[in-house]
Amino acid sequence: MDYDRIIHQYYDEDAALRRILVVHSEAVARKALHIADVHPELHLDRQFLLEAAMLHDIGICQTDAPGILCHGQSPYICHGILGAAILRKEGYERHARVCERHTGAGLSLDDIVRQNLPLPHRSLLPETMEEQVICYADKFFSKTRLDQEKTIEQAERSLAKFGEAGLERFRLWVSLFS
Repeated sequence: MDYDRIIHQYYDEDAALRRILVVHSEAVARKALHIADVHPELHLDRQFLLEAAMLHDIGICQTDAPGILCHGQSPYICHGILGAAILRKEGYERHARVCERHTGAGLSLDDIVRQNLPLPHRSLLPETMEEQVICYADKFFSKTRLDQEKTIEQAERSLAKFGEAGLERFRLWVSLFS
């Protein structure tokens, strides 16, 4: 898979936004690959982790998030679903699942319905170990402070405002991946 081609296909006109996407995604990929190296017992697919981490936020260009130079039509919460559609169109179902399941610490059907989120009414929780690792790694890096890695405590504070279930999932991942 040529993830660089896909990134350039959707971000060729906007070098500043492409830089935000790539720098953020490279940080997530480094952390995910580090987890794979430290935990060989998990039998993680390193090549897939790299590719999926580089593409997990491909849908941000279609959202309205001016703080990170995104001027699309959809709410930012939709970036995972939008990215999944892009990757499915390219023929990458497994990578698409990472896109749609990495928001927060994943979103349950109950989360989506209770919060009236503009997302499909189905579970968007990460299922495979690779999906979980990328979702976890993503929680340490924002797109507004590209040069900083959050601490576990900072990542927990970011997740806490969205409910206890996601925070519990994250804490489980801390015990598995740290």
